[in-house]
Order: sequence, then structure tokens, then C-alpha cells
Amino acid sequence: MATRKPLSSRPLDLFYFTFFLIHIPATLLLDCQTVFPTWAIPTLLRPLPRMYIDYHADPLIAGVLGYITGDFTWFKTFLYVEVFFQLPVFVIGALKLWQGSPSIYPLLLIYGASTATAVLPCLAVLLKTPITSAETIAAGIHSITPFQQRLLLWSYTPFLLIPLLIAVDMACRLSNLIQTGTVSAKKKAA
Repeated sequence: MATRKPLSSRPLDLFYFTFFLIHIPATLLLDCQTVFPTWAIPTLLRPLPRMYIDYHADPLIAGVLGYITGDFTWFKTFLYVEVFFQLPVFVIGALKLWQGSPSIYPLLLIYGASTATAVLPCLAVLLKTPITSAETIAAGIHSITPFQQRLLLWSYTPFLLIPLLIAVDMACRLSNLIQTGTVSAKKKAA
């Protein structure tokens, strides 16, 4: 059995590991509150979404929580995927990356592709959300300031780019494993 290479000697795995560990509390503290009933959320944590919305004016989270009008069913579906698929992947992925186990590659490929795909419409909504002006205020239209738009784009964009990198990287790793296995099988057959 081969000796496990330390995580510090695998820079991409260390990056993914860190990304997953950072993402776990964010999912637990904010996004889970959009999925679970209020009684299931610890009282101390309940103000977090409102504080987040007050600062960021995130139309997606605000819409799912009913602070603004509109049909955000599509986004709520993505949040269910995050809580019930991605969150376990963060934990399992971090553990398997720590262990240096290639068995996690297929799951990370699925995670990366599905997450990058889900973030694209979110970015489109953020880019289409009206910029705050006298007209939007007078009309009572949910809008964001240019600063909030930049902040939201900076917040969401890594969740497009990093999962996309993970998907491409895992596809390459799996392709290499398949190629190595094919060559090995041909040598055995010869």
C-alpha cells in the first residue's frame, strides 16, 4: 500500500480542503435557515439572515426568506441541494482529500459541475437586480447599491469558479486513472 502524501504537498487538494472547511459554517449558519423551519434554528442564530440581508441586500436570500416579492422556488431548490447534497460533500470531500483518497474524485466531479451550473443563474439575477436610485426607492423596488452589487458578485463568483475548477480537475484526474488502468490491463493481457 502506498504511503499517503501529506495534504501540504498537494496544493490543489489543500485548496479544495480549505474551501470545503470554510463553506461548512457558511452553509450551517445562513443557508440552512432558508430550508429548515424556524423552530429548528437555534435562537441565537436566527438574526443572522436578517443581518446579512440588511448589509448585502442579497435579492436571492431576501426572496427565499420572503423579504421581497417574487417566485424564488428555483433558488430555494438550489438551497435544498446545498444543504442535503453539498454539505455532506464538504464533509466527506474534506475527509477524503485529507486521506488522499482518489475514491472521492467522481463525487467531487459531480459536485463541481452541479454547483457551477447552479451559480450561473444566481449571478445573472445579481447582475440584473436594479441599482438603487431615487426611482427604485420611490417605487419600492428592491435594489442594491453599486457597492452591494460588487460585494455580492465577489461573494458568489468563487462558488462558480472554484467548483468549476474542481470539476475540470477531477475529470482530468479520472481520465488519467482510466488511461493508466487501460494501459495496465493491456500489459497484463499481453
